[in-house]
Amino acid sequence: MPSQLRDIRESIATSPDPSDSFTDLPRNEWRDLFFALPEDVRKRVVADMSRSQLNTFVTRLDPDEVTDVLEHVDEEARETVLATLDSERREKIDFLLSFNPESAAGLMNLDFVTVDGSREFDEVTERVRRFEDRTGRVPTIFITDENKLLGELPGAALSVADRERETITDYIQETPHIRYDRDDEAVLEVFRENRERTVAVLDEEDDILGVIHADDLLMMIEEARGETLYEFSGVAEEESVLDSPAEKVRRRYKWLILNLGTAFMAAAVVGLFESTIAAVAILAAYMPVVAGMGGNAGTQAMAVTVRGISLDEVSLNTGKRVVVNEVVAGAINGLITGALVAIIAIAFSYGEFGILLGAVIGVSMVANLVIAGFFGAITPLLLDRIGYDPATSATIFITTATDVLGFFVFLGLAQAILL
Repeated sequence: MPSQLRDIRESIATSPDPSDSFTDLPRNEWRDLFFALPEDVRKRVVADMSRSQLNTFVTRLDPDEVTDVLEHVDEEARETVLATLDSERREKIDFLLSFNPESAAGLMNLDFVTVDGSREFDEVTERVRRFEDRTGRVPTIFITDENKLLGELPGAALSVADRERETITDYIQETPHIRYDRDDEAVLEVFRENRERTVAVLDEEDDILGVIHADDLLMMIEEARGETLYEFSGVAEEESVLDSPAEKVRRRYKWLILNLGTAFMAAAVVGLFESTIAAVAILAAYMPVVAGMGGNAGTQAMAVTVRGISLDEVSLNTGKRVVVNEVVAGAINGLITGALVAIIAIAFSYGEFGILLGAVIGVSMVANLVIAGFFGAITPLLLDRIGYDPATSATIFITTATDVLGFFVFLGLAQAILL
């Protein structure tokens, strides 16, 4: 059950001896549980395993899964484990370990057979049967012509085809493919564009190296979501919730210092209007409202723009419409929220300022949400153009703009109208 699995995962993650907590579980649960753990916990489990535990674990895994496990151990431990495996598995694992784990080849597995397009259905069936007998798994069937990929033969065709009148080429389905050295983002893009069950991985000569199934991407997608969350918050991707306080400080202090610098910029603007705030003390109560609304609106605009960049829907060259839309949306939202805040301000301060305080706050809200929309859209586009990940540092620049310019407009209007 999901709740039980969650409890087990938390128990392993928080254990001082994670490998013992892991190997105490029934062996038939090891595989599914291991690959359900976060990557940092998987590393700790493998690093804490004895050689005998590690050997026992990998003997139950497919070659591509063994590759994922052995990426977390040192060279000596890797060679020791490989020496215990039969020659066929060892050869496959060595082949997979030779590739970058974050490339298409690093995601692929070897559960496929290739069959020349001139073969008969009976010959294909025999190839598939031998593969299943040897590995216990059902292969993807790729049809080739002189080793060049023609497409995929659905397994169901072996059951429904009229073997007297039809050939295997009558059932070929076009198969998307990708070069082995393309990164995992390119693999995701191929799946987005094709919505297919499998993608073939090819080498420089267009020969088939392996196959990637949609299931192989699930873990990568979950990790990518986590990386995006880390980037938005200024936390290092490799930081774990279980890290020591010293490790957390080491990973975060630079971001906090940068944020501190931008905070002083906003403080400097406020300092320019010290006499205004002293004369109209109620302004201090509304400053967090103006800044907070601007920051939130800017983050919303940034999130939408970053998503558009990641999906290749927009770039700086085509981003004019995006910026204009966010500015207009900011102005309208500013009118709505500004009117609400203005009504509240007038209700509480009518006797002293009439409608003037409400007008100042309302206009300031409109101006700051326009600023938020503009910088929330343009900042990610600019960062993407110059080669930086827009999700990593855009928030700092956007909140700085909304704070500095928002306070300047708010306090400047107050000084001009209320004094």
